[in-house]
Amino acid sequence: MKGAKGIDNPAFVPSSPDTPRRSSASPSQIEISASPSDSQKERSQLQEPQEPQKYPEPQEPHQPPPLSETPSSSQERSGPLSLITLEEGPCGWRNFHPKCLQRCNTPQGYLLHYCLLALTQGIVVNGLVNISISTIEKRYEMKSSLTGLISSSYDISFCVLSLFVSFFGERGHKPRWLAFASFMIGLGALVFSLPQFFSGEYQLGSIFEDTCLATRNNTSCNPSTSLLSNYLYVFILGQLLLGVGGTPLYTLGTAFIDESVPTHKSSLYIGIGYAMSILGPAIGYVLGGQLLTVYIDAPMGKRTGITENDPRWLGAWWIGFLLAWVFAWSLIIPFSCFPKHLPGTAKIQAGKISQAHQNKSNSIQQVDENFGKSLKDFPAALKNLMRNTVFMCLVLSTTSEALVTTGFATFLPKFIENQFGVSSSFAATLGGAVLIPGAALGQILGGVFVSKFKLACKNAMKFSLCTSAVALVLSFVFVYAKCENGPFAGVSESYNGTGEMGNLTAPCNANCNCLRSYYYPLCGDGIQYFSPCFAGCINSVSERQPKIYNNCSCIEEKAKVTSAAESLGFGVKAGKCKTQCAYLPMFLGIFFITVIFTFMAGTPVTVSILRCVNNNQRSLALGIQFTFLRLLGTIPGPIIFGTVIDSTCILWDINECGVKGACWVYNNIKMAHMLVAISVTCKVVTIFFNGLAVFLYKPPSSGTDVSFQTQNSVVNTVSVECDRNKGENEG
Repeated sequence: MKGAKGIDNPAFVPSSPDTPRRSSASPSQIEISASPSDSQKERSQLQEPQEPQKYPEPQEPHQPPPLSETPSSSQERSGPLSLITLEEGPCGWRNFHPKCLQRCNTPQGYLLHYCLLALTQGIVVNGLVNISISTIEKRYEMKSSLTGLISSSYDISFCVLSLFVSFFGERGHKPRWLAFASFMIGLGALVFSLPQFFSGEYQLGSIFEDTCLATRNNTSCNPSTSLLSNYLYVFILGQLLLGVGGTPLYTLGTAFIDESVPTHKSSLYIGIGYAMSILGPAIGYVLGGQLLTVYIDAPMGKRTGITENDPRWLGAWWIGFLLAWVFAWSLIIPFSCFPKHLPGTAKIQAGKISQAHQNKSNSIQQVDENFGKSLKDFPAALKNLMRNTVFMCLVLSTTSEALVTTGFATFLPKFIENQFGVSSSFAATLGGAVLIPGAALGQILGGVFVSKFKLACKNAMKFSLCTSAVALVLSFVFVYAKCENGPFAGVSESYNGTGEMGNLTAPCNANCNCLRSYYYPLCGDGIQYFSPCFAGCINSVSERQPKIYNNCSCIEEKAKVTSAAESLGFGVKAGKCKTQCAYLPMFLGIFFITVIFTFMAGTPVTVSILRCVNNNQRSLALGIQFTFLRLLGTIPGPIIFGTVIDSTCILWDINECGVKGACWVYNNIKMAHMLVAISVTCKVVTIFFNGLAVFLYKPPSSGTDVSFQTQNSVVNTVSVECDRNKGENEG
């Protein structure tokens, strides 16, 4: 629309060929609310039924405005969009804007750096931390309950800050918030590695003798504490700082992507960003696993004669955190040079059609220009979103899904190890090979599908509902891909007809002084034994891998191996017995498809959350989502899964003080059934709330399209019928 002096209102200029082109509206068809009193009149007029024939006749597109309208009023009308246009600028700092940086001043350039930061955050938080926990337990003499507190510290920090960061950051400079996130993620990684430099050199203890000994040094019950455990607070501080850095990344960073690209491309960009955050843990596991093959003090000039097979070996867990620190801080400069809005954001926002859910009490939100700049506005904004029933249903849907996904991410390797009789390292490799690529592929496919077919808000919710239903059906794979427990001496099998069930001690090993706190399984005659000591083995050949044990009194003579190399007696190899269960390939294949369909719903639900709320509350909506997701999903998820899996234990570790430790043997059938029960329950809850969101969703009135909404004005246009139908299809 042009005034007397030819000024365009960006609200009615199509952003690109991708957005639907509307017919030019005359001044008589446009109502501008610049003050609260005017907005009340406008809202009352919109709520009153109007007959079509009472609308003014269309005027020519270039007809001058009425005499009462001056150029200054026309300029004021386009003020909000002009403000965004002024905040669009080149890449750089103050008056320094190198031409080479302008190539990155695009949504693609921002997405690249967003992906790098999300990748770094995933490497540290969900990769390096998880793979280093067991080493940290041994090095700093901590219990598993304490290291569990370390893992939870990140989520605690995220929950405390996400609402406030997303609320105040919505009206701030989002790329600079991402620069702050890069700083905090790097600082958290640095702090997490500091105990290595202040705890001194790692002292090797004496090696434990695992064979049958008539006399053994008695280890009396003497629960001692070490000053090394005080480094727990340093690790917690590192995780808290990482949580501070992760908060702007997944709230403000995602909202910035959504506001910088057309609607139908937003899902693709967000899906790519989330996929990179999922690939981060995979890289972290690979990197951390390789670093654990380096002796813990080797980079500091210390050497030792032990190898990785020695139980006293500890790897260099801390090197990965230093690398992440350097890489995260290298991203501070790129994020700090981005403008507040990328070039073209105003036109893109003008071409979007509001799909916000219309509540009975608030069909069109009226916001004061200073709303959100003060802490006193926070309860009102929070209340407004909590009353959005569609938004809350989608939040609860993602919360239920997060509970089951985090639970499986934590305990899937344990399930594979116990069900199919593979080593813990191989089980972790298989679990990562299924979860990480499946989750990343699902996120990308979900984003591509929504972008390709330009699904509107309601259709995106229906798509996520269908994918969740498919995942529910596939979840029953645990019922069919399960394996019976193999024979275990003293647990499910007797010692050649001697001893009692449930007691590892039998006449054949009564004089060996064995310890139940040392679990080192070996297989003889198809029966698994708790350790070489409980098998009654006297000698071992340590030069061979796996280790060979000889003269085992609890194993029948028919298992004797007569070879020259084992002339001391028959030899038994260390390790678990090979399982006869052949369901592992089928389980991995079906579970991989299940993971894909589960995560295909992730991006459409995120896009639906951004669409069903008002434009200026997207960041806060994501903050509320992640708060609920962690409080009710990721934090209790591993706890619930761990409690349920522990209920299937049939052999516990009990130390000299009589304290129960880890579980050594589980009931495989019961474990499979319990995991099916949890998975199906969570999937049903997800489908219920997703379906309820589809049922309750009410798009804006078909007679009114809200093209653009800012902090201090609401622009309403009346579109022609054919353009309205096109807008509903393309969203």
